[in-house]
This record gives sequence, structure tokens and C-alpha cells, in this order.
Amino acid sequence: MSDAPDSPDITPAAVDAALDAALAAIAGATTTAELKAARGAHSAEGSPLAKLNAQLRNVPNDRKAEFGKLIGQARGRVTQALAAREEELAAAETAARLEAERVDITALGQHARVGARHPISLLQEEVADIFVGMGWEIAEGPELEHEWFNFDALNFDEDHPARQMQDTFFVDPVARHLVMRTHTSPVQVRSMLERDLPIYVLCPGRVYRTDEYDATHLPVFTQFEGLVVDKGITMANLKGTLDHAAKVLFGAEAKTRFRTNYFPFTEPSAELDLWHPTFKGGAQWIEWGGCGMVNPNVLRAAGIDPEVYSGFAFGMGIERTLMFRSDVQDMRDMAEGDVRFSEQFGMVV
Repeated sequence: MSDAPDSPDITPAAVDAALDAALAAIAGATTTAELKAARGAHSAEGSPLAKLNAQLRNVPNDRKAEFGKLIGQARGRVTQALAAREEELAAAETAARLEAERVDITALGQHARVGARHPISLLQEEVADIFVGMGWEIAEGPELEHEWFNFDALNFDEDHPARQMQDTFFVDPVARHLVMRTHTSPVQVRSMLERDLPIYVLCPGRVYRTDEYDATHLPVFTQFEGLVVDKGITMANLKGTLDHAAKVLFGAEAKTRFRTNYFPFTEPSAELDLWHPTFKGGAQWIEWGGCGMVNPNVLRAAGIDPEVYSGFAFGMGIERTLMFRSDVQDMRDMAEGDVRFSEQFGMVV
């Protein structure tokens, strides 16, 4: 047998002493971390039992089986004790963690998370408040609309591209002439048919077009359109109205300008540009919407004499307004329902 000081002789007493020390350390471990330390000290390479096992090479052949069985049984008991204690400690720690995290689901909630309304709804209400403050009324209409209100009454020719299925959602059967409204202009037509003159209405709401779903387009989006029909209305009235709305929404330095364009329902017609004084990339002109004087054919379709009355109309997108007002880079964020998008605006836009 070896006489090295770190290699003890194999004797039953030495094996029992190593075993007792191991079992005591395992039983005394109160956490999985302490048990891990006990495993390293009494089971891993370099532990007393491992050193005794290494000395088997020095045992005479006629006694190897005897001492081998003695050490093997001791190491087996240590392994069993480690496994049992590990299971006990894991169960105890799990129970303690569950108790610490326990929630009484029958108790009244202590805190209610404050949500946030969607910025599209907030901005739509803000726009409505601007025009109500000027004495206008809010008008609403159906989103599933008859083709006559959506196109014919607004002076769209039968072969106008917007009336094709690649631009408009038609509802089966097509012979019923029902469409998902492509703008809120049908509400203007209904207002002229149903209301007494003069008319000052704002028409907000959802509209539908067969646009791609991408960073700058949505197949379902929100518009606000305005209509005035009264005696003596001119483009100057339109310009003053839009300048006022722009200043309220974008600051005192905001203003608008017109660029000549064509729309079937207005004549003359103009693209509406906005001077955005606080735009993140620097103050600049941005295309905002369309506008113009109500086409006499539209007035006649509603039974209004264009020789007596005139009017103006305009239309802008709520999503587009929100994009350059609040520096939203991707329009899809407004439609995907992630509450984090709404929360960043709080309760005001």
C-alpha cells in the first residue's frame, strides 16, 4: 500500500469515516448551493472516498474484491443521499418561491393599469373639436354605401378608374351596387339631401380602398372631410378655414397653400399643402389632402341650385396627419393593435 500522506490506507474504519462525513455534509445542506458544495467535497474526484478508491491498485489481488465492494457500497450510499437531498431541497425551494409569488385571485385588485386611447381616435376628436368650435356640426353615414352616393352623385363618370374592382371593394352580388365607401364624401351628399341650408358639416370616419398594406398605405384608414354650402361662399373662405385648422393642429406658424389639381366633385380643385413649422426633419411644405369648390353637378344631384348657393369641400387623412405631426415612421403601427404604440402618446396626442 502507498505511504503517501494524501492517499490514506484502505480500512473499514477509513471508509466508514469518509462515509459518515459525506452523509453529515449532505444532511446539513440547506440550499441547493450548499448541496453542490457537499457533492464536490465528498463525491467528486479528490474526495476522501475517491482517494480510497484510487488506492485499490495497491491492494493485494486476493483482497481487491473485498475492499472494492466496501468502497463501492459507500459511494453508492453517498450518491443515493445526494439524489434524495437534491429532490427535497428542490421541492422546498419551489414551494418557497410559489408562496412568495402567491396571488389571491379572490381579492380585489390593488392597482389598475391605466391604459391609453388610440391616437387615431384622439386626433379625430381633436379635429372635430376644432370645427365644432367654429359652429360646424359632425355628420356620419354608413360605411357600406350605395354606388350612387359614393360615385354618381359626386360626378364620377361610369368609366372612372376609381370605380374598378382593383381600386374599390365591391360587395357581392355586384349587381346590388354596394361598395365599402372609398371616402367620407357620401356623407356630404347625404347631408345635402337631408339637412336644411346652409350646411356646415365635418364628416370623419373609416374608409376602404384596395391599397397595399405597407409603411405608407392601409386598406382601411380614417378621413375627415368638410363641406360648406351657403350663399356667397368662395375659395377665400376655404383658405381661411384650412389655415385656422392648420394653426390649431400644428402651431401658430403653420399655413396652407393650394396647387391646381382635378377632382370630379370640386371645380376648381386643388391639392392642399401644409407648411409644417415643427417637422422633425426641419420646417417644410407637406402634401396634406385635397380641396376645392363644390362642383355644380354635385349640388344639382342633391337638389341645390348652384346659381343661388355655392360651397367648398376638403378631405385629409387622419393617419397621414398623425404621421407627420407625431413623427410616426410606419403607418402599420397604427393598425397592429400593440398597446405600446398607444401608450407612448398617453391620453393626448
